[in-house]
Amino acid sequence: MAQRTPALRVALGVGVAALAVAIAYVVTKPFTTADLDSASTRKRALNLALQASAQALPGTPDLQQLSQRLTAAGVALGAPVFVRIFKQEFELEVWLKRDGRFERFAVYPVCNWSGRLGPKVREGDRQAPEGFYTVDSKSLNPNSRWHRSFNLGFPNAYDRAHGRTGSFLMVHGGCSSVGCFAMTDPVIDEIWQIVTAALGAGQKRFQVHVFPFRMTPSALAAAEQHPQVAFWRTLQPAFDAFEASGQPPEIVVCHNRYKVNTGGRQPQVASDAPLSAACAS
Repeated sequence: MAQRTPALRVALGVGVAALAVAIAYVVTKPFTTADLDSASTRKRALNLALQASAQALPGTPDLQQLSQRLTAAGVALGAPVFVRIFKQEFELEVWLKRDGRFERFAVYPVCNWSGRLGPKVREGDRQAPEGFYTVDSKSLNPNSRWHRSFNLGFPNAYDRAHGRTGSFLMVHGGCSSVGCFAMTDPVIDEIWQIVTAALGAGQKRFQVHVFPFRMTPSALAAAEQHPQVAFWRTLQPAFDAFEASGQPPEIVVCHNRYKVNTGGRQPQVASDAPLSAACAS
C-alpha cells in the first residue's frame, strides 16, 4: 500500500471534517422518522472515512490508560459486567458492578453496524439485531477473522418464537459489518479484557441489551410513525428498569413477548441466565 503523503493526509482530514459537520447537524438536531436511517448512513460514512485516514473515532476513551481509568472509577478487572448498545447513537456502553450496583465505566463509539434501524428478521437480511442477549465464555472467539469477537446468541427465545433466523451475530473488531457490531481492533481489545476478566472471575454470563436508540419518551414519540415502533415499545420496560435500579433486570419471553420483572419479588430466572420462554404461574 502506498504511503499517504502530507498533502493527502491534509486532504483526507479536510474531507472528514466537512463530513463531520454535516453529520453533526443531522445527528444532533431533533430527529424525525425520516431522519432515522439517513442519520445512521451519514454517521457510518464518517466512521469509515476516519478509519481510512487512520484517525480514532470521536469519543474513544484513552485505551492506553485502562488501569488508571479503572482505579479512578473504583473498580477492577474481574468486576461483573453489563453491556448496552444503541444503534442510532453508534455507542456501546460497558457497565461494571460496584457496591452492589452497576455503574457506567465507558462509552465506546461503534464503528459500524449494517442494515437499518429495526430487528434482524431472517438470514441474509444484513440487519444487526435488537433485543436482549446473554454472552458466556463459549461465545468468545479470540481468533476471529475480525481480530476478536463474541457471539450475541441470536436468535434468542423471543427471536425463535417469531420465526427469526440468522447466526453468528457478533461484536467484533474492524469496521466492516454484515449484521454485526464492529468496534475497531483497539477498542475490542479493551472490551475483551473487561469481559473475559468478568467471566474468569465467576460471572457465568453477561447481558447485552441492543436498542435502536436511547429509549426516552421523546425519542419514542419522534419514531411514532416508524413501522417498528410497536416492537421498540416492547424493549422500553427493560431500558427503564435498568435506568431505575442499576441492575440488569430479569427478562423472560412470555406468550411470545418480552416480560420484565419490575416488582420486588425474588426473580424466578437469574438476571444472567440465558433468555428463556417462561411465564410466571
